[in-house]
Amino acid sequence: MRVSLILTTMAGAERLVSAVDELLDSPGGEMLSDFRTHLRKRVKMLGIVFAVGFIATFPLTRTFISWLIEPQRLPNDVDIIVISPVEFILLQVRLAAHVGLMFMILVFVSEGSWRASKHFAVRQRLAELQFKAPRPNRTMMVTVLTALILMGAGTYYSWNWLTPMLLEYLTTDAQSAGLSTEWRLSSYTGFVANLALASAIGFQAPLVTLLILRMELVRRATVRSYRRHIWFSAFILGAFLSPPDPLSLFLVAMPVVILFEVALIIDALTRQERASSH
Repeated sequence: MRVSLILTTMAGAERLVSAVDELLDSPGGEMLSDFRTHLRKRVKMLGIVFAVGFIATFPLTRTFISWLIEPQRLPNDVDIIVISPVEFILLQVRLAAHVGLMFMILVFVSEGSWRASKHFAVRQRLAELQFKAPRPNRTMMVTVLTALILMGAGTYYSWNWLTPMLLEYLTTDAQSAGLSTEWRLSSYTGFVANLALASAIGFQAPLVTLLILRMELVRRATVRSYRRHIWFSAFILGAFLSPPDPLSLFLVAMPVVILFEVALIIDALTRQERASSH
């Protein structure tokens, strides 16, 4: 039994190593290496983007926190408390840092798409497929617009569905045990912000998947063969980004898995349309 388990594990590890080697030797692997080198040169630029997002957002965090703790947005019989003198200012810093991080990720994805559209290996592959590559500026605009739409959808899902349901569930559970519900300001705001951030990032799954497949960074067959690994990775990501309870983990990870599968379906349909048109 143990020998069989060890052999199965070794076989899975060998397949994973083989897939990684295939990726590194492919044109997509060369593009990733080139992009990594370029990224090292752009660290300062990304730092400036983060700083701009932080500075622009920090003055607005006070208004946002005041709006967030209004009674109509809290479950019944819940009080918000502050237990340290610097808690409020540190909370403002953390929220502004989250926004700066989101700006940095957006620029990172956009520039990556733009550079990929200019890469020789990608253009050569598109020429082999007799597919006219869009202009880099157009590619970047479409990528940015799609990322913003998905980010908005993730935030909407978090604010209108995920957060109210979890807050009501957790409050009712605590009150049914005879506990008073007094929430620390930083914990409550962090809970809401982390759910929104996790959903905004998780909803980028179809965009990332389609970019990877269209640029031939990884073959479609390889992605499909490692579907269970990707699902598991989505739950691992959800565990890092969501609050530490199983319900939050499930509600954050499942949309990522569903959107990943939707991206595979869209890619299959569009591939068939392109094949039939040729």
